[in-house]
Amino acid sequence: MRMFAITAALVLAATVVWAQERTPSPAGAEVYIISPKDGAKVSSPFVVQFGLKGMGIAPAGIKFDNTGHHHLLIDTDAPADLGAPLPASEKVVHFGKGQTETTLTLPPGKHTLQLLLGDYAHVPHNPPVISKKITITVTK
Repeated sequence: MRMFAITAALVLAATVVWAQERTPSPAGAEVYIISPKDGAKVSSPFVVQFGLKGMGIAPAGIKFDNTGHHHLLIDTDAPADLGAPLPASEKVVHFGKGQTETTLTLPPGKHTLQLLLGDYAHVPHNPPVISKKITITVTK
């Protein structure tokens, strides 16, 4: 019975931690893609530069007010559940060291890119700081 009580207490504690409020973002905060521009034709590999206004960059795991780190969404939409940590995948690329640009290699064709800022725990802010989705064409 004691083991059950300990397990129940741990589950309850985890639920309380999970239910914490999302990190607030300041009014007017914006994240955007500096380059390439929407509609650009690029050759792979190419550089993507990230822009941020009204907030600062901090690596994942570092909790400072009004900061976050970039997540690049490639050929996908933002997750429906913005209260959960963003999953790392080939379509959701994390920049948890505070990087502000990357070099991408994508196959020829049309692709979409979008930035979503995450807090110290990879959870989008409230309200979310998300860029406009751009479309690029990789020519080769």
